[in-house]
Amino acid sequence: MTDLTPKERFIRALECKDVDKVPVCSVTQTGTIELMRLSGANWPEAHFDAEKMATLAIAGHELAGLEAVRYPFDGTGMAQTLGCKIIEGTYDTQPSIVDFPFKEAEDAENLTIPENLLECERVATLLEATDFVKDRISEDIPVVAGILGPAGLAMSLIGARNYLMWFISKPDTIKQLITTCTDICIEYSNALFDHGADAICLPDSEAGPDLIPPEFFEMMILDEYKRYNQKVTGKTIAHICGDASDILEPLSTSGFDGISIEEKVDVGYAKSIIGNKVCLIGNISPVHTLLGMPPEKLKEQAKNCIDDGIDILAPGCGLAPHTSLANLKAFVASRDEYYMEKGEL
Repeated sequence: MTDLTPKERFIRALECKDVDKVPVCSVTQTGTIELMRLSGANWPEAHFDAEKMATLAIAGHELAGLEAVRYPFDGTGMAQTLGCKIIEGTYDTQPSIVDFPFKEAEDAENLTIPENLLECERVATLLEATDFVKDRISEDIPVVAGILGPAGLAMSLIGARNYLMWFISKPDTIKQLITTCTDICIEYSNALFDHGADAICLPDSEAGPDLIPPEFFEMMILDEYKRYNQKVTGKTIAHICGDASDILEPLSTSGFDGISIEEKVDVGYAKSIIGNKVCLIGNISPVHTLLGMPPEKLKEQAKNCIDDGIDILAPGCGLAPHTSLANLKAFVASRDEYYMEKGEL
């Protein structure tokens, strides 16, 4: 099989179909200092200005060679829209939440979706950035938009302490909140698909076993993931930070096309659990490897990841802002070198 475009390769990989070579891209944060400098689109402005967001996202493809355009570069947009207070970050730090709107369970239970959700500033910015991206890149390049998943959004709105405690003391509140957050994710995702996104990545580490026991995931979140995937109109990817090994089997039944894992999950083990039911994405360490290793050592790890059975070669989480452009190019080159060494290119 030859001459697949990057989009064809990416979509086929998500559908667990044969490809000529594994795609190499990032489904998580792609902004780096060098890409900002070279593109002229800098943080924090690129988090809040649609054109700058698109410019920096495209730089990951045009300058580093990543085979997808992925944006935004943080996960605070919907949380801020629903009442969280944030700080904007700096040129090398992302925006972060500093206060949350729902301190009491009764308040959280009354969360409603704003009628003008898609017109709110941060949401509208991401939709407009999608338009800019689609206007400026080839149709052959896949577009991946990221939105915070329902568990992550729930924790943002009530704070980490309440989130963890209420699973035990107020499970009905947590269930209702995650259901409403799922409704929000459905509306937001479908709007992004309408604007031309090819896939939505939901970082939702707050659903993972590093924070809550697997049985809570299955009781409170799994059905909402299934409902989300029944209601959205395009390809979806779940990204779980930490060691997600204990929820891979139920997660693989939830309807996501892809599961993005970080380096704490063994690729061979993950493939033994999910098989070809779901596309497995990852899992090169963004800090230890992509930031910290010289290019040749980095390439060795990336090639090993392909050997282990990864379906889309990608960072295991968002790029560290100080990751060098040379290392990003080496990361992309490792995929082609792998196939040339195998005599398949």
